[in-house]
Amino acid sequence: MVSVRREVHHVVALEQSEPAEAVAQATAAIRSGFAGTVLFDRFQPWLPQQHNAPFAWAVAGAIGQQSQGSIAVSAAPGYRMHPAVAAQAIVTLAALQPGRHRLLLSAGDAIDEHVVGGYWPEVHERTERLFEAAEIIRKLFSASVKDRDTRHSGSHFRLETARLWTMPHEVPKIQVWAGGPVTARRSGRVADGMIVHAAAPDRVAVLLAAHRDGMREAGKAESVKTVHVQLSWAHTDHAAIQNALSDWPMAGLRFPRGDIRSPFDVAQLARSVTADDICARIPVSSDPDVHRAHLQTFLDMGFDTIHVHNVGRNQAEWIDIASRDILPKLVS
Repeated sequence: MVSVRREVHHVVALEQSEPAEAVAQATAAIRSGFAGTVLFDRFQPWLPQQHNAPFAWAVAGAIGQQSQGSIAVSAAPGYRMHPAVAAQAIVTLAALQPGRHRLLLSAGDAIDEHVVGGYWPEVHERTERLFEAAEIIRKLFSASVKDRDTRHSGSHFRLETARLWTMPHEVPKIQVWAGGPVTARRSGRVADGMIVHAAAPDRVAVLLAAHRDGMREAGKAESVKTVHVQLSWAHTDHAAIQNALSDWPMAGLRFPRGDIRSPFDVAQLARSVTADDICARIPVSSDPDVHRAHLQTFLDMGFDTIHVHNVGRNQAEWIDIASRDILPKLVS
């Protein structure tokens, strides 16, 4: 049975941080009251001026050595990394730091995954690859804890006779990113949980309902439901909007960016983003209570975990204000 707790986790944007800085930031967040940290396995930054893209798995291990919180890595297995290798990576972390790691499976973005030179598929095929990758990883987990081999021959991946020879006592949980009702329902059937991007309450409610339908179909009583929330806080409203425009203008793009292949292309497209575009999509405010109320909305909807990404580079100040004026006031 999946153990569910109501938690708020701090997102470390590796695009904006050198490895040592990312470790220090995550450690500070956990010590200040965040329940854990979240990393994305990226090969390139979204923007050239972000100037970073360290290997998430190495950074996750370093964070685990210097903190006591949970650690989630979001990855898109099947392009740069076969699902079996992603499985090996997460169980190695879990063996080193038991009970603290989760694997978040994504369909991926071309900016990271096309770099190995393979064909970049359409959305439907990326979704099928995502769930087949999840199937392979679950097969490996299930067989390996019993000291058995497993195989897989599917539409997109093959796995010859294999097992994970290093296995932790507690198998890491697998959550699947869901962008619509179909993937939300499938995640309820096949994964330990779902993760979605924050959106309008009515849209998010549809995803939650679809996920619960999938849980019922699979006979599951519990599942971890996570929402990824972006916001911009600073000491003044003007600074908050400037931080978003300079450091994370992608939040204001009016179209999906999964097919964009170059940080330079993203930068060109982001030149058209305005302050109104940003404010229409994420909370932008110097008032901590604005952000507290936004996060509370998702707890009230039934999410178990919130991943919070303050999009500016003012992370030390954000961690301080969140630990003092936001996290203690949330009602679970």
